[in-house]
Amino acid sequence: MGVMRIGHISIKVMDLNAAVKHYENVLGMRTTHIDAQGHVYLKCWDEWDKYSLILTQTDQAGLNHVAYKVEHDADLDLLKSRIEAYGIATTIVPADTLPFVGRTLVFNLPSGHEMHLYAKKEYVGTDVGTENPDPWPDSMRGAGAHWLDHCLLMCEMNPEKGINKVAENTKFMMEALDFYLSEQILVGPDKDMQAATWLFRTTTPHDIAFVAGPRQGLHHLAFFLDNWNDVLKSADVMAKNKVRIDVAPTRHGITRGETIYFFDPSGNRNETFAGLGYLAQPDRPVTTWSEEELGRAIFYHTGELNAAFTDVYT
Repeated sequence: MGVMRIGHISIKVMDLNAAVKHYENVLGMRTTHIDAQGHVYLKCWDEWDKYSLILTQTDQAGLNHVAYKVEHDADLDLLKSRIEAYGIATTIVPADTLPFVGRTLVFNLPSGHEMHLYAKKEYVGTDVGTENPDPWPDSMRGAGAHWLDHCLLMCEMNPEKGINKVAENTKFMMEALDFYLSEQILVGPDKDMQAATWLFRTTTPHDIAFVAGPRQGLHHLAFFLDNWNDVLKSADVMAKNKVRIDVAPTRHGITRGETIYFFDPSGNRNETFAGLGYLAQPDRPVTTWSEEELGRAIFYHTGELNAAFTDVYT
């Protein structure tokens, strides 16, 4: 019952054709639909639902909404009641408001980010099928990302004004949507202020994360790869395609993930993320990182912070 996993993310891009080329040729996604408004829908080869990424052309980059899939349609009614009891307004939009998606529960997180919950999306199957499948498809391109793995949202934090949307979002996700906290960064004189949190509903270290910043925004959307060698290959693919790399291949202390960060042509930060890190379970103790170890928490190899990593986002 309840939220199962991330379903899709809808992002704004300034050059739709360049964005489609990026997500197809660099990440290895495939376009599955273009609607009457020209929005482009894509999926990874190992995903079975119709799409996990929506591209919409606007005059700026950033997030439209992030959507999570719930197990049963009836869960939407239960979650609607819980979210409204928490004090957040919701709307149920009819099926096919988004193509191929059933009725959808729409609301804003305390940070202001728009979130959708849905139970039904058209099934199209993975690119290797379900009968005697090969481990990967012959048609695989670019980095060959398996699936959309998670997103990280930037949330306003201003201790002097008593604003901490990281903490507010975390409390909401845990109390209203039954997410679990896997890791956190605590800062402040008493070391009790959540400056970043990682939460999960599956068995991976995070299905969503929140990090403090001066304003609300999208930090990155992440795609799953098998292992470190695939991360290195993805860096080669990016170099061949002249993609702007933000952080060269490295490891996170947080989640133990192997990673590379880069930008799509509009400036939306992407990540290819490998390694499950650890088995996330509801009874797993929360990992806490202190402010003094922030550099090692984010960039384990160098232990040095890169200011642009948290200052630059869409």
